[in-house]
Amino acid sequence: MSLAVFQSVTVHAPARLHMGFLDLNGGLGRRFGSLGLALDELAARVTVSPAEGVYAEGPQAERAADYGRRALAALGFGSGDITSGARTGAHSGAHIRVEQAIPDHAGLGSGTQLALAVGTALARLHDIDWPARDIARALGRGGRSGIGLGLFGQGGFLVDGGRRGDQDEPPTAIVRMEFPAAWRLLLVFDHGFKGLHGAQEKQAFADLPRFSEERAGQLCRLALMGALPALAEQDIQGFGAAVSGIQDLVGDHFAPAQGGRYASPRVSRALAWLREHGAAGIGQSSWGPTGFALVDSEVAAHGLARAARVELADAGLEFMVCAARNRGADITGEMRSLRAAAG
Repeated sequence: MSLAVFQSVTVHAPARLHMGFLDLNGGLGRRFGSLGLALDELAARVTVSPAEGVYAEGPQAERAADYGRRALAALGFGSGDITSGARTGAHSGAHIRVEQAIPDHAGLGSGTQLALAVGTALARLHDIDWPARDIARALGRGGRSGIGLGLFGQGGFLVDGGRRGDQDEPPTAIVRMEFPAAWRLLLVFDHGFKGLHGAQEKQAFADLPRFSEERAGQLCRLALMGALPALAEQDIQGFGAAVSGIQDLVGDHFAPAQGGRYASPRVSRALAWLREHGAAGIGQSSWGPTGFALVDSEVAAHGLARAARVELADAGLEFMVCAARNRGADITGEMRSLRAAAG
């Protein structure tokens, strides 16, 4: 019989910005390649405790329960065992409490972070070593981008090396850098709009025209010779210009699928206004609709947010000042008492 080592485990997994792709051509054998940043104010936070069945409560509870069932099967509790020897016991299920959720289908990595949070909590609950990369593979996350997986473990600013051929393995993080503590992201939310996801997302990639090697070269040059050295030197104007350039190229490629350079016309209008009024760089995270603007300080970011709320009051948008997060997920556990463990 296998009994949980912990009474409960809590995982706090940060949301992320997906700032663009590097190579949508794939002529060198790798495709995609992503840039991304962990955020501090938005996260998936789950607490998992032993139970006889699998049930969840809180925002995105149904999704969390599905990840819980699949994770337990992968760990050997029930059907679908991929470990050596099935595990059984009175508490082979889980009670999953979703205390905080990342807005879904908004381009902020809600699915990957919730999956990694649930999988990690369940593994830690039973004192099982289950690397995040294996969790992502088992729960079907990170097939196209390794940013969410990498940021779960490390935080900061990441670049992944893209996916090799037709493999479904999560791409490997190849660059990790600290993000300046003073800089801020001004996020722009359009809660009435959902970004492409699931089958629609897959179909969009299939229907898009071929991306040229020349444009892929431009993206890589903007990243390697623009964004990365500017970040290392804490040059916000250089970093913002490089990110904006990447966003323009990628956004124009995806325009036939999402209706324009940015998915939400309202967010597009707001980003143009923010660019005109001092933002160092702008963009859309993943398929959106969430937009972001880069600002050099918290004071300036809040000032720009206040002005935007007045100027764009008719747009029905939410503006949020957010810091980057230079560490990965927080994992804490409440140990079982010796008496409970013996019983």
